Amino acid sequence: MVDVILESTIKCPNCGHQKTVTMPTDSCQYFYECESCHVLLKPRHGDCCVFCSFGTVPCPPIQKGSGCCAPGP
Repeated sequence: MVDVILESTIKCPNCGHQKTVTMPTDSCQYFYECESCHVLLKPRHGDCCVFCSFGTVPCPPIQKGSGCCAPGP
């Protein structure tokens, strides 16, 4: 069994603000609003969620190797 890390630090590509957040385990997070500059982040092409694009740790489904549950961009 794979140990899943539930916290990831998201770094805003617009202003560089970083925040450590707890990732949902039952869904993927497609949007994230930077609390500093208020830019709405969405996954980069080919990534399933904001954690896979801007986080220090990929989302729990990717960590488990089960793929992601968000629709592709």
